[in-house]
Order: sequence, then structure tokens, then C-alpha cells
Amino acid sequence: MQDMHKDANFIIKSILADNAPESAVKSALAAYNFKGNIHMIAIGKAAWTMASAAHDFLGEMLARGIVVTKYGHSMGPLPKCRIYEAAHPISDQNTINATHECIKLAESLAENDELLFLVSGGGSALFEHPLDGISLEDIQSITGRLLAAGADIVEINTIRKRFSAVKAGRFAQIAAPANIFAVILSDVLGDRLDSIASGPTAQDASTVQDAVKIAEKYGLRLTPLQQKYLSQETPKAINNAKHTIIGSVRTLCQSAASAAAQLGYAPTILTTALSCEAAHAGSFLAAIAADTAARRNSFKPPCAIIAGGETVVTLKGRGMGGRNQEMALAAAKAIAGLENILFFSLGSDGTDGPTDAAGGMVDGHTAAKIKASGIDIDKALANNDSYNALKAAGVLIHTGPTGTNVNDVAVILCR
Repeated sequence: MQDMHKDANFIIKSILADNAPESAVKSALAAYNFKGNIHMIAIGKAAWTMASAAHDFLGEMLARGIVVTKYGHSMGPLPKCRIYEAAHPISDQNTINATHECIKLAESLAENDELLFLVSGGGSALFEHPLDGISLEDIQSITGRLLAAGADIVEINTIRKRFSAVKAGRFAQIAAPANIFAVILSDVLGDRLDSIASGPTAQDASTVQDAVKIAEKYGLRLTPLQQKYLSQETPKAINNAKHTIIGSVRTLCQSAASAAAQLGYAPTILTTALSCEAAHAGSFLAAIAADTAARRNSFKPPCAIIAGGETVVTLKGRGMGGRNQEMALAAAKAIAGLENILFFSLGSDGTDGPTDAAGGMVDGHTAAKIKASGIDIDKALANNDSYNALKAAGVLIHTGPTGTNVNDVAVILCR
């Protein structure tokens, strides 16, 4: 079993190394023909890493830049750049302040200027300026309610962009007449440009009807002003922005498959669109693992079964954890007592929910370790307290901020 843990750690390191955005950013810039003065704004959890790569490539061609990233994700000063850190997954005042500086930069651009816009996951929370009459507290409350109710990222962003002066293509309008080149790390299943970071430079594909249905689905109570904004259509034609996606959950899963194959596992990418409740996903994948171990399906050990996506957690308790940890805890229960099975789930940005862990790694002995610590797995799951249960067994995955963000990946190893 220890060898499988070594294998899993090798796969994790390979995944993160393969999906570091530096080389992909430089390749995207090399393929683009800049025709004016270059200014840069980078937003998201991978903003610093992407901005650093862009600065290395552009050198003296870069006039100035702004980087807005999550607390703890900046890795130091960058020449010609101002760096701001703010909150995720719910915006704070630093978000508003940093975005205001981005707006001022965009408003100053002329027709002969070009804006390099580097976007990564987390941009919706880290890049925000409410419309007139909407407060930061309104944004925080609405986002918090949607997160707690288990809304997925597309649903959350469909609502958030209705109250924002920079989402849904509105930032591109602010930057006009300058041209925008957006280089994007996607954390949205299906790579919808209007949903990644809520589409600051993309024409919006969502409609008023979509937003109203989501608000009704999750029972959002909105003020008259909020209802007014919800019923106003977002920009549907943006003509000053070009976009290129340099990484997504598909590249994440392909990296996992390649690393597993190097170790002698036959890899299968089961899906790149996992989007159900985290605990249900963990139980389902663990059932596949159990059947594989018992030779009851078509997977033949040694094999690696890979699932990418972004699950959700509907908060019912007051514990601590994240979607990857909840998946791992549910899987630990389902594979209890089985040999030659290992399961891990990893958030590619290195921070799973409001914790210092990136996910969890469990095997057939994990459930017994958790029980021996005095923790009941069922109660921990009911209380959304996966972090403390996995911590008790010593099976949390810690990577620190990774410099990338392309959804999550779960891997079953079976020998």
C-alpha cells in the first residue's frame, strides 16, 4: 500500500508541474501579433504566475500591469506591476479597491493601446465592482447564500454578473477603444468564456430568464433594486476582445493519465464533467473502485480511473472542509477494509474550500484510523467536517498555492 501512496504523490506532482501556466502563457503570447502599447491586468488564483510569465516574455514591451490574486498567492514584486491580494470565494473591500484600480487603467487606454488580460479561476470573486446602489455586503450575501445552497459555478456567475460593473463583457466596454487579448486558464466545465471569471471581456450567453430561474431555484430574496438589475439584459456584442484558453480540466486529466501510465497503470479518463454533490461523487467513484478490486467490471488492475470536474457541497453542518476533502471522506467509508485500492481528490489551485489543504488521499485503512481517533464518518459528513476527519487520519493533501487553477481531479489507483 505504501508503494501506491508513492505512486499517488508522483501523479500529483506531475499533474501540478504539467499544468503550471508559464510555458502556455508564453506560447500564447508568441502566437499573438501585438500592434500597440501593451498594458496588462491579471486576475485569479494563478494571476501572479501568469503575470510573471508574461513579464518575462514581453520585457520592455510591457508598459505597466496590475495583478489581483487571492491572499497568499502572490510570490513577490514584479517589475512595472502593482500587486493586490483579496478574498476568495467571497469578495471583500480589497477586491473592490483592486478592481477600481483596474478600471482606472482600462479607462485610460486609447485606440493604439492593447490590454493583455490574464484570467484564471477565482476571478469572479477577485474582480468585482458593484453596479450603482449595490453594496459589497449585497454581493457577499448573495454569493454566500448560493455557495451554501450548493449552486454550481455557472449558476453563481449568472447571478453575480447581473450586479457587476465589470462582469459579462462590461469590462471590455470600459477598455474600449483599446483591443484586448485575453489569455485564460479555465475552471469552468465546458470552458464557457462568459462563465470563466464571469466573463469580464466576453459577450454574455446567459439571459434574464436564466437568472430568474436560478434565483427562484435557490429561493434568493432580493431587494427591489436587485430585482431591477436581475431583469436587465447584459451585453450581447463585444467586438474589441480576442480570447484563447491555455488550460482546462481536460489537460489536468490528461496529465494524470500520462503520469499513471508511466508507473504501469492502465489509465482511463472516466469523465471531465463531474459536477454532482461531492459526497455522492466520492461514494460513486469508490463503488467503481470496489467493483474493480473484485473484478466485477471491465477495468483490469493495475489501472488508474480518472475523473475531472468540480463538484458542489450543500452546507448542512458547521464543520470545515472542501469539496475534494468531502469526496475523499465519502470514498474512505465506501472502500473501508479493501486492499490494493487508493483514492485521492485534488484541487489544482492547492486550496480546497476555506482550508489549507488541497484535498485528501484515502485507502482501505483510512476509515479505521478515523474511527480510532473517535470520529464517526457519517456524523462528520453530515456536519461537513471532512477536514478534521481526514486530518485525524493524517491523509490530507497539502501542496500550498500551486500557481494554477483548472478545476479538480480525482484518481482511483487499483493494483
